[in-house]
Amino acid sequence: MVQQAEKEKIETQKNIYAKLKENNAYLKDRLGIGISFDIGFRELKIAHKDIALYYLTGLCDTNLILEIVKVFDELNHNSRSVSGLKKVLYNNIPHQQVETTDKLDEAVDKLLSGLIVIFIDGDTEALIVDVRSYPGRTPQEPDTEKVVRGARDGYTENIIENTAMTRRRIRDERLRYEMIQVGERSKTDICIAYIQDVADPGLVDLMKKELNKIDIDGIPMADKTIEEFIVKQGWNPFPMVRYTERPDVAATHLFEGHVLIMVDTSPSVMITPTTYFHHVQHAEEYRQTPAIGVFVRWIRFAGMIASIFLLPLWYLFVSEPNLLPANLEFIGPNEKNMNIPIILQILFAELGIDILRMAAIHTPTPLSTAMGLIAAVLIGQIAIDVGLFVPEVILYIAVAAIGNFATPSYELGVANKLIRLLLLLLVLAFEVQGFMIGATAIILFLATIKNINTPYLWPFLPFDPKAFLQIIIRVSVPLSKLRPSIVHPQNQKKQSS
Repeated sequence: MVQQAEKEKIETQKNIYAKLKENNAYLKDRLGIGISFDIGFRELKIAHKDIALYYLTGLCDTNLILEIVKVFDELNHNSRSVSGLKKVLYNNIPHQQVETTDKLDEAVDKLLSGLIVIFIDGDTEALIVDVRSYPGRTPQEPDTEKVVRGARDGYTENIIENTAMTRRRIRDERLRYEMIQVGERSKTDICIAYIQDVADPGLVDLMKKELNKIDIDGIPMADKTIEEFIVKQGWNPFPMVRYTERPDVAATHLFEGHVLIMVDTSPSVMITPTTYFHHVQHAEEYRQTPAIGVFVRWIRFAGMIASIFLLPLWYLFVSEPNLLPANLEFIGPNEKNMNIPIILQILFAELGIDILRMAAIHTPTPLSTAMGLIAAVLIGQIAIDVGLFVPEVILYIAVAAIGNFATPSYELGVANKLIRLLLLLLVLAFEVQGFMIGATAIILFLATIKNINTPYLWPFLPFDPKAFLQIIIRVSVPLSKLRPSIVHPQNQKKQSS
């Protein structure tokens, strides 16, 4: 159905005119030549025949355009016949990627993507030369996925560089990059990446179908907009796809049978499908020995559990001191004359942590450290001294915040914070019953989620012992011989023996 729609779309496009003046008039009206300063236009004459060259300033390599113009100038001096001019130009253009088109709309789309388009008077086909040179930064280590040991390159906003960095790690002839454009006005390049004999063909077709169904003016927010179209998340706070800016992480998931979606102008790559446990793993665990990897993973799990349950549990014990064992009676505020109820102190402190985080993001880097120290030390201590907070509130809020920051996925960390606040409110309303009902409801909610036909809590629910063991323990690579069954890989084995 999708292929039929694309075929009909191509058939309805306007053909290139044989007369150069008609093509020039169409492009002038369509592109605003003479109004938009970044649309470049050059008319040349070769062997007594007019040609027109169009390009987009800023997205083209100027040196390559100059080389092409020089070649055309040499052809003009050496050529005396006009027969077969298109073939002559095609054979002499000094570039490795030259193609033709007979559709004006396609020529416009290519032009706006940074390619140059060459029209020849009397010919109904145009030459298209890929001379794109997108502005951007050099690859560098992602801020949110740093490792002590390992590669320091990270994806950039240039989709061509991103595919190259992935290809460098997977030199397999079966690695496929399929490019499509999304957005009626933005025409953003999107690349679907997968390994042909590993990824599930049904999954690949589903991704193509969902992407081709997107009907919108543009996607300036890039991959996040694509995610909302694909997974239809609604008000569910838990992340449905995993983002990574590391080529080694992306390559690992390709080997497992996942499908990657790369969006131009975004340094993040979407990994589909994913489960809850994909968001709790980090590249650092695989850059260390298995024993250290297990230790790091368990510490991270402990931090995540603390970020969700520690603060609601402490507040429950404060509300119901009789629940505490005799040797833990010291837990809870000792101040008898509290000016503000504990629950309000907790909510104020949570709000303060979020304000501090936002301020750190928007503060220039040289000042952010000083600002954090001032907020954490001076404001926190003064708040205790004046009686706004009790010390234990600051302690448990800080532990919960550190657990949030220990979560590898930023999106999952924010979702965990929302769950923590929900549990706090349930404890406030129903005490022990509220905590138990809330924790149970969260697990049941996660168990009901299906992400692109994938159970969100796999391999815990449905239970897969071998796969779950690899979640709990960082297994040595030689012992990990099977790909995850949840992605339905065509080739189940990673290793031949």
